[in-house]
Amino acid sequence: MNKETKIYFAPFQGITNATFRGVYARHFMGVDKLFTPFFLNISSENKLPSKKAVELENLMENGIEVVPQILSKDADEIIRFAQFCEHKGFKEINWNLGCPFPQVANKRRGCGLLPFPSEVEAILNRVSDEVKIHFSVKCRLGYHSIDELFSLIPVFNDNRISELTIHARIGKQLYSGQTDVDAFDKALLLLTMPVVYNGDIFTLEDYYEYDKKLEKINTWMIGRGILSNPFLPAQIKGLPIKADKAMLINRFMNDLYISSRKKMNDRLTVLSVLKEYWQHLSLSFDQPHQVFRKIKKTKSFDEYENKVSEVFKEYQWII
Repeated sequence: MNKETKIYFAPFQGITNATFRGVYARHFMGVDKLFTPFFLNISSENKLPSKKAVELENLMENGIEVVPQILSKDADEIIRFAQFCEHKGFKEINWNLGCPFPQVANKRRGCGLLPFPSEVEAILNRVSDEVKIHFSVKCRLGYHSIDELFSLIPVFNDNRISELTIHARIGKQLYSGQTDVDAFDKALLLLTMPVVYNGDIFTLEDYYEYDKKLEKINTWMIGRGILSNPFLPAQIKGLPIKADKAMLINRFMNDLYISSRKKMNDRLTVLSVLKEYWQHLSLSFDQPHQVFRKIKKTKSFDEYENKVSEVFKEYQWII
C-alpha cells in the first residue's frame, strides 16, 4: 500500500460494549480506534451513573485508543459528557449524527438532526468554544436527501471538528440499498477537516474497490464487516495472521464467553448478547444459517458450550 491506512471499529449498540472491546483487542490486530456505542441522557456534570461509567473504565484496550460516543441534540449535555471524558483522560469524544433508526431520528437525534442546519450550527458553536478535547462527528449523507449534508458543509467547516466520518447513505435507507460514493466524493472536495469513509466494507475485495474509487481517503470506519470477520483489519493492512483462523476464532469466542459471564455475574442474559453477535459471526462460516440456528436455540450455559463446540467441529471458517 502506498498510503498509511487507518481502521476504526464502528460502534454497534448491544454488542461492542467494554467487555467485547477488551476481548477483541486481545485477539486481533489492525484496528486504530475503538468507538463505544452511544451514550445519552447525561444529567450530572463530571459524573455518570455507575452502569454507564463502567463502560468507560479503560482509555485504551491493548494499546488501541477508545473513543466515547454521545447521541444528543443538547449542547449542554454534550459539554457535560465531554467534561466527564476529559476528566477521565480521554483524548476525544464523537458526536453521533448518523444513527438512522426511526425511534432515534424522529426525536431529532442521530441523522434525524441533519435536516436542521441551524440547530446543528448552534450546538457546534457552543461545543467549539467549550469542549477542550478533540471533537469528532459521525454522520450520514443526510436523513431524507444528500442535499442536507451539502447544506451542513459550511457549518462543519466553520467549527472545530477534528474528524468527520460519513456513512455513504441517507438515513431513510437504514442499511439497505447502495452506498453513494459519488456524493461522498463530492462532499470530500468541499470539506476542510480530515474525513473518514464508512459503509459496506465487508471483505478485502470491498476495501480494494472503495480504496480505488476514493484515492484521497486513508481512514476507514468498519462495523458489520469486522463483526462478521474479526481478521478484516489485519487483512486490509497486510498484517500476519498466525495459526489456523478457526482455532483463533474459537479462542476468541471462548474468551468472550467467559469474560461476559464474569462481567454479567452469570446471568442468562449473557446468552442474548452472545447470540446477537453470533448472528454476524456466523456469516463467515460455510453454512451460516445452520451455525446461527444451533446457537440461537440454546437456553443454558451448558447447552451453549456444547453447541459452540459442535459448530467448530462441523462447520468451516471460510474467510
